Amino acid sequence: MKHLLTVLKYVLLLGISAALMWYAVRGQDLSRIGHYIRTANYFWLIVSLFISTLGYLSRAYRWQMQLNASRTPAPYWATYHAMMVGYLANLVLPRMGEVIRCSVLRRTSAVPVQVALGTVVTERVIDVLVLLGLLGATLALDFKTFWAFVTDKLLGGQYDALARNRTPLLLAGLGALVLLAVAAYTLVRNLERLRQNALFNKASQFVKGLLAGVFSIRKLDNKWLFLFHTFFTWGVYFLLDYLAFFCFPETYGLGWRAGLAVLTFGAFGMAAPVAGGIGPFHVLVQSVLVVYGLSREAGIAYALVVHGAQTLLVVLLGGISFVAVAAADRRSVAQEAEALSNEPLVSE
Repeated sequence: MKHLLTVLKYVLLLGISAALMWYAVRGQDLSRIGHYIRTANYFWLIVSLFISTLGYLSRAYRWQMQLNASRTPAPYWATYHAMMVGYLANLVLPRMGEVIRCSVLRRTSAVPVQVALGTVVTERVIDVLVLLGLLGATLALDFKTFWAFVTDKLLGGQYDALARNRTPLLLAGLGALVLLAVAAYTLVRNLERLRQNALFNKASQFVKGLLAGVFSIRKLDNKWLFLFHTFFTWGVYFLLDYLAFFCFPETYGLGWRAGLAVLTFGAFGMAAPVAGGIGPFHVLVQSVLVVYGLSREAGIAYALVVHGAQTLLVVLLGGISFVAVAAADRRSVAQEAEALSNEPLVSE
C-alpha cells in the first residue's frame, strides 16, 4: 500500500508538471517558439553554464564548512559528489535529492544522515531568507508593474471579491491557530507517556541529530567566508539568467531588474515539489517576461532554453559524480575484502 501511494504521488506530480507545461504553450505558435530556440545565440549560454559550474563548486564548499562545524567533517570532493548526486536525483524524485545526498555522504564519509540532513535544512532556510530578500527587492523596484500583474493576471476578479469580504480568510486563520494550540496542548499532556515509546525515542534521537546539523552554523570557523559563498552562489544564479538574455534578440535589451525578477520567480518555480521544477519554472518565468513586454512565445522559448541547459549540466555533472561515488564504493568493498582475506585464521 505504501509503495502504491508513493507511485501515485509521483504520478500526480508528473501530471501537474505536464498540465503546467501544456498551459505554458497553449494557444501559441509552436513553429515560432521553435524558431526562437533554433536561432538563439548559444555562446552566452555556454558562458553562463561555465559560471554555473563554479556555483556548484562554491555551494559544495559551503556545505563542507557546515559539516566541519557540526564536528562531522567530510572531504571536499566527497561532499561535492554527494551534492551533485542529490541534484541528479531531484530530476526524477522531487525533494528526495536532499535525503539521497545525505545517504551518499554517510556511505562515503561516515557522516550521520541526521546530522547531514540538519545542515541541508539550514542551507535551505538560508536560501529561503535570501530568496525572500530578493522578492522584496524585486517588488520594490517594480512594485506597480508586479502589483498590476498579480491583481489582473493571477487573481483577476477574485482580488476585488477578497478585498470586499475578508471574513472567510479570518475564519480560516483562526481555525488554524485553534488546531495548532490543541495539538501543542495534547503533546505536552502526553509527553511522559510518549517518552516510554521506543519509536518516539528513536524519533527524538533523530531530531537531536537534525538540530545539531541545523545549529552547526553557529560554530562556523569563518562566518564571513560562509556568507561570501552564499552570495556568490546566488550571484551565479543571477548571471545565469541575465546572460541568457543575450541569447535572444527579444530579451537582449532587458536590464538587470528583469534579470532579478526572472531569478526570483524562477527560483520559486524550481522550489516547487515537482521533478526538476518542470512546469512551475516555465510558467513563472514566461509570465515575468510577459510583464516586461515579451510575447508568450518568446517567454517560453527563453524558459525552455535556460531550464534545458541547466538540466543537461546537472545530468552531466551529476552523472560524473554518480560514477565517482560508485567507483569509491567498489574500492571500499575491495579493500574490506582484502583486509578480511589477510586476517589470520584462528583455530580453537
